[in-house]
Amino acid sequence: MKVLTFAATNSRNSINKQLVKFAASKLTKAEIDYVEINDFELPIYNIDIENDLGIPDCAHAFQSRIEQADAILISFAEHNGNFTVAFKNLFDWMSRINRNVYRGKPIVMLATSPGPGGADRVLKLAESAAPFFDGKVIGSLSIPSFFDHFDTERGELMDRDLEEALNRVLDCLGDETKTA
Repeated sequence: MKVLTFAATNSRNSINKQLVKFAASKLTKAEIDYVEINDFELPIYNIDIENDLGIPDCAHAFQSRIEQADAILISFAEHNGNFTVAFKNLFDWMSRINRNVYRGKPIVMLATSPGPGGADRVLKLAESAAPFFDGKVIGSLSIPSFFDHFDTERGELMDRDLEEALNRVLDCLGDETKTA
């Protein structure tokens, strides 16, 4: 199983990148396709740009990565209760290629923040929006107070209850992705 994995942020030092990489490391039987959305730099979506220049190649390239995957693992950063501008812009461009951005793929959605909310608002937004774009959310988890629960030096969760919750969510991807 090939799992497209990324953090929906353009921050180089994102805690959501740390979380999604840790989660992906647990999928030892899966082929992980980790993507940095910074590698898909796009102009801010504008119908005039689309009409004048077409849809940029970077949007097509990211959409191709989705098409090639069997499943998707995303960790969402929250900016003012919403998606990061970088992710929203990438998503807007991809939706112009095909409204069914997620191509019917099963998706596990994660989110974290330094605060007690754990980016839960953006996670709920992402979960509720996914079906409109042919996404099948099969599991989700918010990790609150990231720095209280994650050892950034070792790159792993310190809280056993949260780790068990993460394992249950990742189990939604199926037995073919995890080591027993």
